[in-house]
Amino acid sequence: MDKKESDRSDGSERSTRPRRLRPSGGYRELRSFQVTTVIYDATVSFCDRFVDKRSRTRDQMVQAARSGRQNIAEGSRAAATSSQTELRLINVARASLDELLLDFEDFLRQRGFKQWGKNDPEARRVREVGFRRDQTDPTGRTDRSNPADHWRAYAQWLDHRDPAVVANAVICLIHQANYLLDQQIAGLEREFISEGGYTEQLAAARLEERRRQSGSRGQSDRTDRSDQTEQSPDCPACGKDMVLRTARQGKLNGSRFWGCSGFPECRGTREFERSDGSVGSDGSQRKA
Repeated sequence: MDKKESDRSDGSERSTRPRRLRPSGGYRELRSFQVTTVIYDATVSFCDRFVDKRSRTRDQMVQAARSGRQNIAEGSRAAATSSQTELRLINVARASLDELLLDFEDFLRQRGFKQWGKNDPEARRVREVGFRRDQTDPTGRTDRSNPADHWRAYAQWLDHRDPAVVANAVICLIHQANYLLDQQIAGLEREFISEGGYTEQLAAARLEERRRQSGSRGQSDRTDRSDQTEQSPDCPACGKDMVLRTARQGKLNGSRFWGCSGFPECRGTREFERSDGSVGSDGSQRKA
């Protein structure tokens, strides 16, 4: 029976799922997700209180705030099968928050309100709240808690009657979220460089399993002998190990060839030559 592990990504009661090659989910524990949840809720509240309901800007601000939050969750789930998709979605979240930042800055400028500077006392107080919460775990992950708890930490600004105070507080939160997402993106890039993407990891796991099976069967088991005894060459394009494949279409349908284990990122191939000198054949006789 496969080993089981807890999947906590949806925030519901824990359930057991089969262990997967790559971890995914757990986004509710990310500090970036928690901050963007506060930003989304604060933006909806701000627009309800201070932005004309007939204004297109209202819808655009809410959608940008939602995108900043939702793409973190979607990227976290996509991590199971695609590092590149995860990176792309986190970058979309980052871009959405930049769009929202401009909307709040426009609101202040167009109405003649002061925008807090980086060293403004109120801006520093907002940052200190985030700093204290980040210190609970330098990795950016914290114990899951009710989103209302995160709101209460900033309630003195977000519930304020002055729209300038609310807008400036949200701007501070957006800067915090952008910093956290920049760190998250950099970490994902380092992980991709050092460990490769899902396709590479899956191919490597398959090769390792084949080696394990070959060792456990010994020389007495002749099943799929062509796959187990042939020496895997290096890819002529990228140098990675190659795996034996069978063509499924075209005029070479049924013939065998070496394909790069990094496919589809790398499409390098080599001819498969058996010990009897035949090339590309599976060794069987086809009926006319």
